[in-house]
Amino acid sequence: MPMRHVTLRQLRVFEAVARHLSFSRAAAELHLTQPAVSMQVKSLEGEAGLPLVEQIGKKIHLTEAGRELQARAHAIDRELRAAEEALGAMRGLTQGRLTIGLVSTAKYFVPELLGRFLKTHPGVTAKLEVDNREAIIGLLAANAIDLAIMGRPPQNMETVAEDFAPHPHVIIASPDHPLAGKRRVPLERLAQETFVIRESGSGTRGLLERLFAEHRLALNVGMEMASNETIKQAVIAGMGVSLLSLHTVGLELATRRLAILEVAGLPIVRKWYVVHLARKRLAPVAAALKVFLLAEGGGHLAALEAPVHEGKARGRRAL
Repeated sequence: MPMRHVTLRQLRVFEAVARHLSFSRAAAELHLTQPAVSMQVKSLEGEAGLPLVEQIGKKIHLTEAGRELQARAHAIDRELRAAEEALGAMRGLTQGRLTIGLVSTAKYFVPELLGRFLKTHPGVTAKLEVDNREAIIGLLAANAIDLAIMGRPPQNMETVAEDFAPHPHVIIASPDHPLAGKRRVPLERLAQETFVIRESGSGTRGLLERLFAEHRLALNVGMEMASNETIKQAVIAGMGVSLLSLHTVGLELATRRLAILEVAGLPIVRKWYVVHLARKRLAPVAAALKVFLLAEGGGHLAALEAPVHEGKARGRRAL
């Protein structure tokens, strides 16, 4: 059956559904209602003459035809983005569109950095995709974002990854926790504590699991949560301890709602990276943002950490 009346809108909606395997998540990403997304997919199925998705229980699955069309939709989207980038290169840096993928921890500092960049590029618009590491890698693989900002680049795809700042991770607890204020707490002692951790697919969770596995210690998980903010509230409430990026807890440390536990061998210091596909030809505005992050990102994050280090120094002098 000829597919002469298929629209780019239908393909983009279907691609989002196929990537998320969820009508609701696709609707949220595209700023559409769920019925509107369902209608677009139904219309596309009518054009294809075959079912593209099937629902088994509460889960969405792609049919064989759906998997084939998903691959074609990716190819079409790549060509359209390549055309946009080529036209953007002709326009120069005065205007353009950026789509940036952030692991959820990066949302605490990237918007301010991006705001500074956009002030000097007033014709540029930006879209932020915030999710866990696994989801951002998926967007990167699909060429759905220009740049990704994450703590550990993907290992199984060809990318260009450049680090721009240190990324320390610390153990946090409520200020009245029995280990708060103790020096060089052994990791074996910490293993006796109940942990509040991120969901599967989170880079922070992976880091914690690797730390305990390397020391052959069991991780006592009391609760799993999908956001740093919820984890912080649980820790403040005394429901456990957690490993989080230092860049997510500055406000709570400054107001003494959280404390850093001084555990032997910590903090774990990784790096922040700006990442893009190796095959991707960056538009001038994306290349300019990358240069900006490499030049300014480290200093910005160091300034955010300064009050935390000063507060710890004052606490030691008071002991």
